[in-house]
Parts: sequence; structure tokens; C-alpha cells
Amino acid sequence: MKTALFDFDGVIVDTEPIYDIYWNEAAYRYGLNIDNFASLIKGTTLPYILDKYFADCSETLRQRVIDESNAYEKEMPFPPMPGSIEFLHTLKEHGVKMGLVTSSDDVKVKRAFSLLHLDNIFDIIVTADRITKGKPDPMCYLLAASDLHESPDNCLVFEDSFAGIQAGTSANMRIIGLSTTNPEETIKDKVYKVIPNFENLTFADYASW
Repeated sequence: MKTALFDFDGVIVDTEPIYDIYWNEAAYRYGLNIDNFASLIKGTTLPYILDKYFADCSETLRQRVIDESNAYEKEMPFPPMPGSIEFLHTLKEHGVKMGLVTSSDDVKVKRAFSLLHLDNIFDIIVTADRITKGKPDPMCYLLAASDLHESPDNCLVFEDSFAGIQAGTSANMRIIGLSTTNPEETIKDKVYKVIPNFENLTFADYASW
């Protein structure tokens, strides 16, 4: 049975529309003036965003971006993706090894786990605080496989963003793509299978993948 590795935003929780509003507005507030900025940074870490888009900005502005982003995440909701929590419990009940691989930091994940009652679901957790290269680099997924003493080619990754799909693919893992963030037509040639969410999925579905 393959090991299951889950991204968080856009996979377990339906937070991408919330982030879209925040970052698209922030791009103009910070003077970047980039249309649909949120789509460019999906699946990436805050350090990556700072290095790529704020490298020439003052340290004061960079710190402001960090502080405001952290403050926003302390208040944002975590609406579960349809069927996601039930699907996680189903896999857990069947003894499937599971890992969370997210570009979010430890503080956000801890708060989300408390609100969604996800403690003790995952066997390992890889957050942005554990890596030096974020998605689309495969480092996070390779670290997860190493933590679980699992071969990368025996891992099944659930991802929604282009960066995350590329990270899993580069790690030589099978990808189940969720069309929650990008339309099915744009990801179907990059993944093993596309699903809209986890609603009505069974263990038999997982076993077939």
C-alpha cells in the first residue's frame, strides 16, 4: 500500500480563495503592482516570496510583509475541503502511513490542527520551517519519504498547485491532482489522476491508485 503525502492549503483545507484575496490586495499595497499575484506564488513559502519579489525592497518593508502575513494567518479560518477530514480518518483506520507536506510554517499548522482536531492523524509533518528549498523543489517530499523510511516511488501525493505538483513529480512520486485551485484541463497531463475534492471517496478508491 502506497504511503499518502498531503499538501495542506487547497487540499485538506479550502483556503486558497482566502489567500487570493489577501495576496492580490497586498501586491498593490506593497507597490508590486502585479496582476493576479496570488496565482504566481501558490504552493510556495514566505521566504521564497520575499526572495523572489521583495529582494530589492528595504528591510523595513520585508519585515512588514512578514508581520502582516503572520498576523493574517493567526485570524484566518480553515474551512475543510469537502470530504477531506473523513478521508484522512478512513486512511488512518486502514493503517495507511500518512505525512503532511506544506509550505506553511509550524505556527499555522499547529493552530489549524487544534481547530480541525487533526492531532495524531499524520505520522510525520514537513513544514516550511524544516526545509531550505520550497516547492517546486522536491526537497520537502524527499524529506517526508526519508522520515517515513519509504521509497519515493511508493508515495502517493495529493496536490493542487503547479509548484506542488512539480515538487512531487521531481521526487518521483505519483500525483493525485485536486482541481480546487487550477482547472482540471491545466493539470490533467501532469498528474496520475484528477479529483475535484475528497467527497464520497472510499478506501477502495485509494487502493486503486
